[in-house]
Amino acid sequence: MNGSDQTASTLWYILAIVFVASGLFARRLPMNAVLRMALLWLAIFAGLFGLFRLAESRGWFAGARFADSGVTETDGSPASLPSAQASARSIRIPVAADGHYWVEATINGTPARFLIDSGATMTALSEQTARATGLTIDPIAPGIVMTTANGSIEAKRSSIASLVVGPVRATDLPVVVSPAFGDVNVVGMNLLSRLKSWGVRDGAMELTP
Repeated sequence: MNGSDQTASTLWYILAIVFVASGLFARRLPMNAVLRMALLWLAIFAGLFGLFRLAESRGWFAGARFADSGVTETDGSPASLPSAQASARSIRIPVAADGHYWVEATINGTPARFLIDSGATMTALSEQTARATGLTIDPIAPGIVMTTANGSIEAKRSSIASLVVGPVRATDLPVVVSPAFGDVNVVGMNLLSRLKSWGVRDGAMELTP
């Protein structure tokens, strides 16, 4: 939590306490009753604050979406993934331990792991994946600016000749590449919208080409 967040939280708690205290005095309760109620509310606020700090320390609030692209920022994919079930008609992707849908795919024949994010407008690649798959990126071409929860970032545009996820095959797929994505690759709506159908069914993400 940065300094501005701490200041805002402190002000919020002060205002909440003032509001509760003014309500208690307005009811004209005996002083001992007011003290008991004040201590009770103080304990409630302290408990809520403790839960918030615990959640923050354990990273339960980690992950922010890019406002323009919808790409999810995460620390990386889980160490292991549940096995996807692919057939000629569809692929079913079970939810991973982190609560997201990850899938093993290939870019121009090179393996790559992707997070499926229906909130992402564009399919996004990390710089490492772009280099490993030999993606062509013009270093002097103007990039695009994306506004994120952590500020603005610049990404480069490119295109994937072939992206394969089980029976799903996409060609000439526009993508964005940026170091701000860390080591995460994301399947976005510009791929999902090409499918016959997609969605969660019985706890698994099902993609039908």
